[in-house]
Amino acid sequence: MIRLFKHYVPNAVLLLGLLDIVFLLAAAEAGWVMRAHQIGMTVGPLNARMPQLASFALCMELAMIAVGVYGSDALQSLRFATARLIVAISLGTIFLSVMYFLIPAIAFWRSNLLYAMLLGVALLVVLRILLGKTLGSQAFKRRVVVLGAGARAARIKALARMPGSGFAVVGYVSMSEANRVIPEAIARDAIYNLADHVVLLNASEVVLALEERRNALPLKDLLRVKTTGVHVNEISTFLERETGRVDLDSVNPSWLIFSDGFSSGRMLSAMSKRLFDVIASICLLIVTLPIILVAALIVKADSRGPAFYRQRRVGLYSVGFDIIKLRSMSIDAEVAGNAVWAEKDDPRITRVGRIIRKLRIDELPQCWSVLKGEMSFVGPRPERPQFVDDLETKLPYYAERHMVKPGITGWAQINYPYGASIEDARQKLEYDLYYAKNYSPFLDLLILLQTIRVILWPEGAR
Repeated sequence: MIRLFKHYVPNAVLLLGLLDIVFLLAAAEAGWVMRAHQIGMTVGPLNARMPQLASFALCMELAMIAVGVYGSDALQSLRFATARLIVAISLGTIFLSVMYFLIPAIAFWRSNLLYAMLLGVALLVVLRILLGKTLGSQAFKRRVVVLGAGARAARIKALARMPGSGFAVVGYVSMSEANRVIPEAIARDAIYNLADHVVLLNASEVVLALEERRNALPLKDLLRVKTTGVHVNEISTFLERETGRVDLDSVNPSWLIFSDGFSSGRMLSAMSKRLFDVIASICLLIVTLPIILVAALIVKADSRGPAFYRQRRVGLYSVGFDIIKLRSMSIDAEVAGNAVWAEKDDPRITRVGRIIRKLRIDELPQCWSVLKGEMSFVGPRPERPQFVDDLETKLPYYAERHMVKPGITGWAQINYPYGASIEDARQKLEYDLYYAKNYSPFLDLLILLQTIRVILWPEGAR
């Protein structure tokens, strides 16, 4: 994997993305040339139309990221990828329309755009047909040797078997016979020189997955492996990179303290994030005000009670604040103010409430909280005080998620469906800790783009 702005991107995804941009530029140029020949116009030098070509490729690429064209499902299935590509091109056209309205000088003619769109879909599908299963083949997977043969090593083994995995385990080394669950693991005593063994396996990485590290670290072995040029990683770092989560089962306080990350409070990044929040919240409130008002009238007509409601949430540094939402439940949804998690097909949700939840319209009034500075567009979802009190006693490091400003959307929201249990809260906490640890404007942009996918395909909304 390649680390871009503290976020890991698989090599296969990066290569495919670069090839997609090249093919989109080619489609835009071919569309321009075809239309020029049709009307008898001189094509002219390429540099004269680079702004048009670049704007087309950029908007289409952003749309492809937004709808999940580079997700594991799209990389494994041509049919899935083709469907997402068609949606992406359609969405990219909307992006282009906005850009052309703001910057008319870089606009394509509509006929040019039509040809470029059709050619773009065709070329991108052909590219995926040509590559076939190559992107998921061993050629793009890192070869990993696991030191350990217990439950932690078994987790890595299961992860390697998942579709879209970016690594392949080429060997297990049992450092101890206690708690051994990997039958094919080779005992350390049977290997004369561990560094030579790793090199012979042509491994690029060694992952330390010991069940008990106290007085058990094979420091001499690890040093020799490291000096051969092979990367050595602890299991927490490895799982963070491969899953996009901070794994609570393997992490310990020292790893959190000494590992790279948790820089969201730096002045420059905090200022840029706040500036974006202010500008975006003002624009979004202006644009969506008619939608909010119409939705409020429908909510009011559908069921008795107010159209809006305030609810107490826990924010930055565990300070409480009130959020405003469009009401999607009946007014007697919570008895005596006791917080209750929403369930699948929750009977408390009204008819209109079910629709506005699916479309995320009920969240739009929270832009006011963003404008006031109580929330950000991107960050961990703010929870109810009653839930927080309970979860802090049951989940380790839960309080650390309050070290960053809560958000309307977040890393957990785009990677995990709606959760209504302790185990769901644990899974989402792992994503929230990853975001807090690896925050960057690049990660914020990625989350904002992929929120479009969650809105278009709202599998987890309740």
